[in-house]
Amino acid sequence: MTTLDLDNKLITIIVLFRVKEGQQAEVVDRVKELFAIAKQQPGFVSANLHRSLDDVKVANYAQWEDEASLERFRQLPEVQKLIPPLQALVEEMDSHRYEIVTSESKVGTPVIEPRQYFVHFAEFRMPTENQPRMVELAKEHVKPAMSLDGLLSATFHRSLDGERVINYGQWENEGAISKLTKRPGFGSEDGYWTGLAKNEFHLYEVLLSENKAA
Repeated sequence: MTTLDLDNKLITIIVLFRVKEGQQAEVVDRVKELFAIAKQQPGFVSANLHRSLDDVKVANYAQWEDEASLERFRQLPEVQKLIPPLQALVEEMDSHRYEIVTSESKVGTPVIEPRQYFVHFAEFRMPTENQPRMVELAKEHVKPAMSLDGLLSATFHRSLDGERVINYGQWENEGAISKLTKRPGFGSEDGYWTGLAKNEFHLYEVLLSENKAA
């Protein structure tokens, strides 16, 4: 089970794939192949496969015990063999290491489990000098956001390279999140991030979770 913990004791990697038209199912299958290899490796903790409901994205939220274990996995010949065919199916593969900077929840410490909730990845891309302010604003807005009906948790991550902030949110149903998209200030041009970051938002389901053996 993947726990979204403010202690940040594990290495967290979020990979967002923008898929070519009609290729989402194939990308899901290719990522599953990587999961099958990853779960056999020392240092692997968890990997969680998401697909966006609009067929545009696939996402992996993964945790490893340490950087060395992750790098050994990446350099495996069987992994290197799978990467080019996967890259041919996507327009972009955006991978960064993250740490959690703030989290609010109505359900205790958030965990990722297949088919339990609808999930959103709100992706904020920014110049590195803007990330500290973006994190401050995330901390200011996350608690008030929990007043939204149907929002169960919201967890903001910052990439260690300074280029990204991601809000991973869990919703009890698709209808609840549709109300959010109609709220003033939600649009990409008029949110609290205006002038700091570009925002892209997709709604996902969790298809698969792989976890290290107990």
